Amino acid sequence: MAHVVRRGEAKALGLPGRKSLEILSGESGARSATLRLVEIAVPAPGEAPRGRHFHSDTEECIYVLSGEGCTESDSGNHVLRSGDTIHIPAGETHVTRNTGAEPLMLLCFFPVAKVTNRT
Repeated sequence: MAHVVRRGEAKALGLPGRKSLEILSGESGARSATLRLVEIAVPAPGEAPRGRHFHSDTEECIYVLSGEGCTESDSGNHVLRSGDTIHIPAGETHVTRNTGAEPLMLLCFFPVAKVTNRT
């Protein structure tokens, strides 16, 4: 059955170095999708960069809503701007950093209902 998820219903994840809201996942009734809204702030001077991570058996698609950034991955550095999408294959280590002057807003999609046990 179709249903609307309001932003206020999204679950705050408390992930390091970013604000992450899980809009849709297995917890909210999805069987094969996770959708997250992620905000990466402009780094403060001297702030330690966040390390890379990977998703062992699921790919990730990231759509840039606003801002500028760079995804550093095993396959290289990928400059990102508003309207861009990056596909990250399963198992590839990566991190997305804000390289602009405003927050970097991302919509992150995973084709699985639960991502936490795959990272």
